[in-house]
Amino acid sequence: MEFIFEIVIQVIGEILLQVVFEILAELGAHSLADTFKKPKSPVLSTIGFVLWGSIAGAVSLFVFPQSFIENPIIRIISVIVNPLIAGGLMMFIGRQRDKRGRSLVKLDRFGYAFLFALAMAIVRYFFAN
Repeated sequence: MEFIFEIVIQVIGEILLQVVFEILAELGAHSLADTFKKPKSPVLSTIGFVLWGSIAGAVSLFVFPQSFIENPIIRIISVIVNPLIAGGLMMFIGRQRDKRGRSLVKLDRFGYAFLFALAMAIVRYFFAN
């Protein structure tokens, strides 16, 4: 039972780390939203969010150099599952913002949020101790 509890806590730690970095990125995107009025290319936006996710993964390694998840199999599973959860949470936040009439950025959409978190998870998977 203790083993399962430990795994759940580790996975939640990785998910929270990704969501916190995505929320910070979203806040930054919202602060710059009015600066760039011209619509962006989806391809360039996708590349940009993958790059920003990779950078967020690298920055997170300075703060948390150890992976929260110790089990190698669960680490591999979390590389896909955690970004799905983080993308879903960001999509939920985007829907709440939309219901309140607030402006949305691309990170409020599941696909962009998933790619951001996936890039971050991949960097953490390969470089976290």
